[in-house]
Amino acid sequence: MGSMEHPLPSLSVEGAVRADGESFEETVWQQEYSLSNGSSIAPGGGSGGTVLLFLQKLTLGKSASLSSVGGYGSSKGGGGGGGGRIHFHWSDIPTGDVYQPIASVKGNIYARGGLGGDQSGGGENGTVTGKTCPKGLYGTFCAECPVGTYKNVSGSDSSLCRPCPASQLPHRAVYVYVRGGVAETPCPFECISDRYHMPHCFTALEELIYTFGGPWLFGLLLLGLLILLALVLSVARMKFVGVDELPGPAPTQHGSQRDHSFPFLESLNEVLETNRVEESQSHVHRMYFMGPNTFSEPWHLPHTPPEEIKEIVYEGAYNTFVDEINAIAAYQWWEGAIYTILSILAYPLALSWQQWRRRMRLQRLREFVRSEYDHACLRSCRSRALYEGLKVSATTDLMLAYVDFFLGGDEKRTDLPPRLPQRFPMAIIFGGDGSYMAPFSLQIDNVLTSLMSQLVAPTTWYRLVAGLNAQLRLVRRGRLRATFRPVLRWLEMHANPALRIHGVRIDLAWSQATPGNYRQYGLLVYSVEEENEPICLGNTNGGFKTETFSRVKTTDMPNESGSPREDVPLTQGHRSSEGFARRKRSYRGIIDANSLQKLEEKRDIFYLLSFILHNTKPGGHQDLVGLVISMLLLGDFSLVLLTFLQLYSISLVDVFLVLFILPLGILLPFPAGINALFSHGPRRSAGLARFYALWNLTSLINVVSSWNFDLHFTC
Repeated sequence: MGSMEHPLPSLSVEGAVRADGESFEETVWQQEYSLSNGSSIAPGGGSGGTVLLFLQKLTLGKSASLSSVGGYGSSKGGGGGGGGRIHFHWSDIPTGDVYQPIASVKGNIYARGGLGGDQSGGGENGTVTGKTCPKGLYGTFCAECPVGTYKNVSGSDSSLCRPCPASQLPHRAVYVYVRGGVAETPCPFECISDRYHMPHCFTALEELIYTFGGPWLFGLLLLGLLILLALVLSVARMKFVGVDELPGPAPTQHGSQRDHSFPFLESLNEVLETNRVEESQSHVHRMYFMGPNTFSEPWHLPHTPPEEIKEIVYEGAYNTFVDEINAIAAYQWWEGAIYTILSILAYPLALSWQQWRRRMRLQRLREFVRSEYDHACLRSCRSRALYEGLKVSATTDLMLAYVDFFLGGDEKRTDLPPRLPQRFPMAIIFGGDGSYMAPFSLQIDNVLTSLMSQLVAPTTWYRLVAGLNAQLRLVRRGRLRATFRPVLRWLEMHANPALRIHGVRIDLAWSQATPGNYRQYGLLVYSVEEENEPICLGNTNGGFKTETFSRVKTTDMPNESGSPREDVPLTQGHRSSEGFARRKRSYRGIIDANSLQKLEEKRDIFYLLSFILHNTKPGGHQDLVGLVISMLLLGDFSLVLLTFLQLYSISLVDVFLVLFILPLGILLPFPAGINALFSHGPRRSAGLARFYALWNLTSLINVVSSWNFDLHFTC
């Protein structure tokens, strides 16, 4: 149909166009040639014809067909006819932006060979061909190459459409459809979102980074800018806050010098001691809970009553009381599960959850002992009736709790309650666990202060506690061998010389480990022994030397009239041996220079990082430290802004997730740090400062993680 000079503008086929070969029909052959059934002649099928179309456009309907099929052979063994030829000679194939499909084929096109009779072979298939396609098009009907491929040569074979080079496609881009197909590389693409910018599909942050030469050069420029701004901020701080050096101790009146080896509030020395005798007169013993009050190892009391309270309790009822207390102090499984999940997602929230549950447990224990428990374990009828024989308290960090036992007043015992010398050796356990959020500390209360005032002046005791807590703040779990050494030196050089005149000595000690391998540390208070005993004194160069001192025991013992009597030594065979035997039962050992080296510490996978952090400290004057802090604050703030810019370029959902999951960790560290940097003094509490520091650390971890994530995709 048509010709080279006059092609058909358009051909629409709704029926059938056939050029099939003739098939053998036995009845027709017999009628025309009168052959008998026994003839050996087996005619084959005819070959298909040729359909040659010169046209510009073809439309083949759904029920239409083009056929050039070979005929069927005779059933007596004739072979099938070969398929014919169908050729489309397109007169004009549009390309590029003016491309339009030249064929719409919904029907069928056949050019197969005919089937042979009996066991004879069928005919070969014919061909369906078209004019050679230009660049970007392929196939019989010159269709466009698939998206992601290109064709830069003439031809109709589909293998000529080659995949586009993957190295030329950015990682946030996809190939796009192009009218007329892709004839050359690079293949056209577009970014997967409008938030990314062509031609590299970068975010706004990445465009900023590569505008200044890439990640490394941008990082150096940002570091230089931070140093410059930190210098300006440090100068402004010195202008507003004041001098370089820390304020020294103010001189006392009349030119006298105070002993500043005990850091304490000066006003405490001028406050008269309040009357706490009423509460301490009936106090018998303080029993500490075991365990750090965590979800894996909650508080618990031992079932065996101590020797000090066996005279005032019923042992069977005491065991029942301990079972009820331990059941209340235990945590539910879901509380620990929530803590684990929050520790992974947002550790500061996990810390807040843990402190809240600890507070609830302490409140529940107090309510149980105060109003629910009938005090059946106490022998005193008055204590059972008034619910006044037991009292549960805890330290402010909620890691150490204790039960105080009091007399009811109807015991009629002259030896109860025991005075302080009769309680020796007496253990005082530290609160905290030696971590950054809960450092070791000796927390005093009315009962303990009243007991110690029987031998030691309250002002001396206050000074000792303040100085000891200043030393304990530097003790860190995981580095106890190194950080306990200054505490031992301070006890020997300052604390014990001041207490020796009162006949009292204190030593650092540790208790037996719990099943969870948790040890409690504290002080062991006892009378100075009579015999000469070597003790360790710390010298100025950090070593230890052994000297011999005569320890004279001067304890206050009540005489027959009940009044205190001085200079009545306890016999070594009775009180000292019995006391030290009790001390060995409650404490595994006293920590000194020798036993400190044998102290076992549990190390985790973060030990090396902890060691580096604790041994890398800023040195110099306050202005240098302020400069470093200013750089950290500005670096934190700049990284937060850059991270928000990156998250905004990716998805607004990410921005809202960061804001709502960790609001304080992203927004508060910078203003909180600026407030602390420009403060004139330590106006904020230590707990709040640690809380801000922990949020700041969490923010830095999140920002650095996001920064590394962004740089991974940028590079």
